[in-house]
Amino acid sequence: MANQSGDRSTVQGSGRDAVEGVTTSGPVPDDQQIDVTLVLRRRAELPAAGHASDPIDAAELGERYGADPADLQAVRSVVTDAGAQVLSEDPAGRRVMVRGTYAVLKKLFGVELTQARGDSGSFRMRTGELSVPTGFGGAVIAVLGLDDRDQARERFVHASAAATSYTPIQLGEIYHFPAGTDGTDQVVAIIELGGGYQQDDLDAYFTKLGVGSPAVTAVGVDGAENAPTGDANGPDGEVLLDIEVVGALAPKSQIRVYFAPNTDAGFLDAVTEAVHASPAPAAVSISWGQSEDQWTAQARTAMDAAFADAGALGVVVTTAAGDSGSSDSGVGVHCDFPSSSPNALSCGGTSLQATDTTVSSETVWNNGAGRGATGGGVSDAFPVPAYQANVGVPARKGGGAGRGVPDVAGVADPATGYQVRIDGTDTVIGGTSAVAPLWAALTARLVQATGRRFTDVHTTLYTGAVAGVVPEGFRDITSGKNGAYQAKRGWDACTGLGVPVGDALLARIKGA
Repeated sequence: MANQSGDRSTVQGSGRDAVEGVTTSGPVPDDQQIDVTLVLRRRAELPAAGHASDPIDAAELGERYGADPADLQAVRSVVTDAGAQVLSEDPAGRRVMVRGTYAVLKKLFGVELTQARGDSGSFRMRTGELSVPTGFGGAVIAVLGLDDRDQARERFVHASAAATSYTPIQLGEIYHFPAGTDGTDQVVAIIELGGGYQQDDLDAYFTKLGVGSPAVTAVGVDGAENAPTGDANGPDGEVLLDIEVVGALAPKSQIRVYFAPNTDAGFLDAVTEAVHASPAPAAVSISWGQSEDQWTAQARTAMDAAFADAGALGVVVTTAAGDSGSSDSGVGVHCDFPSSSPNALSCGGTSLQATDTTVSSETVWNNGAGRGATGGGVSDAFPVPAYQANVGVPARKGGGAGRGVPDVAGVADPATGYQVRIDGTDTVIGGTSAVAPLWAALTARLVQATGRRFTDVHTTLYTGAVAGVVPEGFRDITSGKNGAYQAKRGWDACTGLGVPVGDALLARIKGA
């Protein structure tokens, strides 16, 4: 909290700007029911990266690092006294779900909400900062869901004319995924903020590949559900791409697809539900994102903390670095979030030419202005993490040091893309959206092969990495640029450490 005044405190990092280019129609009706996610502080800090022991379970996480019972009680009392309802409490995930009328919530959180309409439909919009009663005692670090504008965009690109394409199975061979592994006994979670899938599509696709249909379960979050639109150019493309890449590369894994509203609250709630599920997933794949500056600081902090929880639980979160080069569809140079979180494994993209398992060339994906390029750069929001201290992350374009994006890479160019099936049609898709599930599937196979989950995947992958040198288990990508950044030997802000050499990576992990 900050700026405490009288009986209220400002929620630090809650400031929000108006959405440009939308039509407004006055205030939200006082009787409109609104659901809000309150994120609470930890009762104790997690161990620093690199000092974690074996993974812990969700119950232990809650008891040691979750919300303090006294904080939960304080929040419960203030909320109910104000006339709102506590829908649920999640001590391990440090969330309290609240419902109330706008008349109640605007007083509780010091907010003015406006009705707005844009290309994506109607939504509630706010500007400025939020405040909360001091009766919360500083327990609340984020208030999400009052403003329900679209928070993220999917990160896939349709091929206009694919000269070359690959099945995920072929890519597993090209990237030397460890032989004798298939994801058995592993769970991979996938986060989706719209669209859906038809089982008939999955059955037809996996039958054609000859792997049989993996076990896929849809999980609804905050009222969302598996809702295919029938539009292959819409979010269905993202959903099916993610499932088909994971299912082809880890066919014996259990795949849980979490559908949530495309809001800051929905996104966080889906991640938290996935990370804290039992049994815990080996990996959570996220192919949705938005430029760092389009998130509130409170939402970035809450999401990063959820990813830190994932690490403590032995869950790797793989994220798409973006498909608009170093600008991330903005003006200037920007990183994509949540990929810029230091607790996420950020996945960049390449353009790949290969025959069978022989690679003739692999370069940074960049098809030119407006036609797609891998995201990558230096975060404006997060400092350089310890695991990147010696790899040569450049200074921010505005000066200062920051977390470098991405960490790893894989093919993303739609012109050398993935053969998939979307809404009854076989097609080719690219984008860093495909790289996040590819690395999630590889993670599941590495966990299967080693019998150990990753509590600190970054330290594991970056061990031995210094400026100009990548460790065993990666093939360095040294040609191409994504706009502001040029590929080079060693880690770079286009393809990170490079693309996987799965069997060599497994050997290094086992050796360590």
